[in-house]
Amino acid sequence: MKNVNVTLRVDEDLKKQADALFSELGMNLTTAFNIFLRQSVREQQIPFQVSKNIPNAVTLAAMDASEKGEDLYGPYDSVSDLMEALNA
Repeated sequence: MKNVNVTLRVDEDLKKQADALFSELGMNLTTAFNIFLRQSVREQQIPFQVSKNIPNAVTLAAMDASEKGEDLYGPYDSVSDLMEALNA
């Protein structure tokens, strides 16, 4: 199989972090990129979920209640008071 060169533009800090991570995993950036491509082709999709960071309905409801001052617990005067509330 013939190899081809691919040029990517990546933030310098991100590349350094990725190089460090992949090195700890025993591979280089090229190997990691090839793994990503192979898995994408195998699954016929990006091999992880890509989405906006939008809170789900439960989190949105909790945020709304918090802003309204509802369903708030604490502050607690001691760790034992906190533990008692958690175990209730």
